[in-house]
Amino acid sequence: MSSDVAVDVSALAINVTVPEALRWTDTRRGQEFLLTTLNVRLLPDGHLAAKAYGRPTAGGRGAYVSFPVPEREELVALVSQAAGRAGELWAAHRGPR
Repeated sequence: MSSDVAVDVSALAINVTVPEALRWTDTRRGQEFLLTTLNVRLLPDGHLAAKAYGRPTAGGRGAYVSFPVPEREELVALVSQAAGRAGELWAAHRGPR
């Protein structure tokens, strides 16, 4: 690829495991979920957006639905730290295998 071709990156997203001590529950359609994973996206303006995913507390697969991430200080810090770590990993990439 020549250097005069603009590369259009349409999305930057990472998945982050929520440490056990920070996990929480939320309810959707009468079913309680334990939220264990965050999907963090880098928005075009440089800000971060996050959604939470998890499994029903009663067991089973459940539906793949997203939940808002509460504005708790420790979760905001987790999102920020995860984005910073992802940036370090991307910057240190060694090219395609």
